[in-house]
Amino acid sequence: MAKRLDDSQIQEMLSELPDWQIVEGRSAIFRQFKFKNFNEAFGFMTRAALVAEKMNHHPEWSNVYSTVNVTLATHDAGGITDLDFTLAKAMDTFAA
Repeated sequence: MAKRLDDSQIQEMLSELPDWQIVEGRSAIFRQFKFKNFNEAFGFMTRAALVAEKMNHHPEWSNVYSTVNVTLATHDAGGITDLDFTLAKAMDTFAA
């Protein structure tokens, strides 16, 4: 099981991911991705889903047309772990 990160570790890792933020009232990180259209948004989700499945670490997400909202937390660790930041970095790469 992944180890939950403490606040200083989370802030340090967030400094490398400026588009992600802490979810208020919860130990999770969030980012909203905007794309040109639904096709690009769905393509992003497909690429992210393949990585998430390999990691056995699945996002909480929603999609409306060209917008994808993503929340990451490691439920069995009760908060944010390295897994969340690894997946967040991969998602940032896919969205670039």
